[in-house]
Amino acid sequence: MPVAIITGASKGLGRALAEALAGRGWDLVLDARTPEVLKEAATALEAYGTRVTALPGDVTDAGHRAALVSAAWRLGGVDLLVSNASALGAEPLVRLEELPLDGLRRALEVNVVAALGLVQEALPLLRVAPAGAVLTVSSDAAAEAYETWGGYGASKAALDQLAAVLGAEEPGLRVWAVDPGDMATDLYAAAVPDDDDPRPDPVRVVPALLRLLDERPAGGRYGAVALLEGVR
Repeated sequence: MPVAIITGASKGLGRALAEALAGRGWDLVLDARTPEVLKEAATALEAYGTRVTALPGDVTDAGHRAALVSAAWRLGGVDLLVSNASALGAEPLVRLEELPLDGLRRALEVNVVAALGLVQEALPLLRVAPAGAVLTVSSDAAAEAYETWGGYGASKAALDQLAAVLGAEEPGLRVWAVDPGDMATDLYAAAVPDDDDPRPDPVRVVPALLRLLDERPAGGRYGAVALLEGVR
């Protein structure tokens, strides 16, 4: 069975994608920072009959990243690496003049440095997989100038660039950066707590990600909305 590593997998888009892959028979290695929530997610996913290894920890920890890849190797390898774990830099978001530099460093460390570190750790297994792929979760804030989203957007723009270069350097892999669009997630609630407008459940984005896996288009940056239109 194919094996996926998914970071930030205890809830939101990571959890929704993990459930969809479990339903397809994928084995999973899941990461999140909150042990109890991650354990609950893993238990629910095991009901699909798939093997699930849940490792709580911080993706900025090199030892934790190595443990994730080792767990995947024990399951058979790495067919898909999903970088979904994210940090905002400030909660709630603030203008650049107020953005704590330590918060910006944290966003860059989680969203960019740790994502690359995990790719580096997993590359030997991805290269020998029958259809190795890397999927990074981007944001429209990486491409648009939204007030207060500067630090987070800069980190996602950097991640987009790393994904693009990785795709050029590793032509045997598929490397996709996906902007999922608006979603009702804890991350968004922490970013803009006063925004009560309804937003789509992350489950609605999953068919867009599955389309990438099914059709394996060229690497690049994709918007979930456009992908979903293709699904329909």
